[in-house]
Amino acid sequence: MPGQSPAQSSTDVTPSCWSCGTMRAVHFCSSCGKVQPPVPVDYFTFFGFPRKLNLDTAALEKEFYALSRRLHPDGFGQADDRERAWSLEQSSMLNDAYRTLKDPIKRTEYLLRLEGVELEEQSKQATEKARATGELKKQVVPPDLLEEVFELNMHLEELRAQKTLGEDDPALLEEIGKAKLSLEEKFDALFNELKIEWNHWDQAVDSGTGDDRRKVLDTMLDVLNRRNYVRNLVRDVNEAMEG
Repeated sequence: MPGQSPAQSSTDVTPSCWSCGTMRAVHFCSSCGKVQPPVPVDYFTFFGFPRKLNLDTAALEKEFYALSRRLHPDGFGQADDRERAWSLEQSSMLNDAYRTLKDPIKRTEYLLRLEGVELEEQSKQATEKARATGELKKQVVPPDLLEEVFELNMHLEELRAQKTLGEDDPALLEEIGKAKLSLEEKFDALFNELKIEWNHWDQAVDSGTGDDRRKVLDTMLDVLNRRNYVRNLVRDVNEAMEG
């Protein structure tokens, strides 16, 4: 799983200004102020941040609103077609980047994708597709949950059967409720575990080796996959209890 180098700075990835020919920033020329055509940069670089996970969300929000005001298409009513189109493209990317980076889980998943790492497909859509096509969904039960998941699935099957027959077993519902509470606690604990790995990643970006970064990526991938699995179990429990 090859890691990539940290995001390039804006001066590395942007050419000179299309209007005045001087060096430009990512979004606007630092000399003449003209909006610039979008360049293919990652979301961290778009906001001028290093590719780290302990992100200053207050600074992110401040930069977002500042750029929103400057890039809004309403401000380019008198500009030519190219500038209006560029402002629209940049505004769209701005919104996508902001939504991704402000959410800690989306931010982590996005960084993993930048580094060439994909999470296991455990979404509800994947489940429904697997049921419709008969294909096996790529979903691995975390080893530490094997026994718990086996017992929970038995309880859920029993609950579904009871509902079909119009029966009700308070003791079974209590057992499932306890299992759900345990899963929710694991879900919260995994988020805290993930935040510890953010620190390890940021340290590896500053002074670690490629191997150091790969180890952290592997650990974050494992935590996210386990967290997604637990999230889906909780969803299944809710659906079974409400169905």
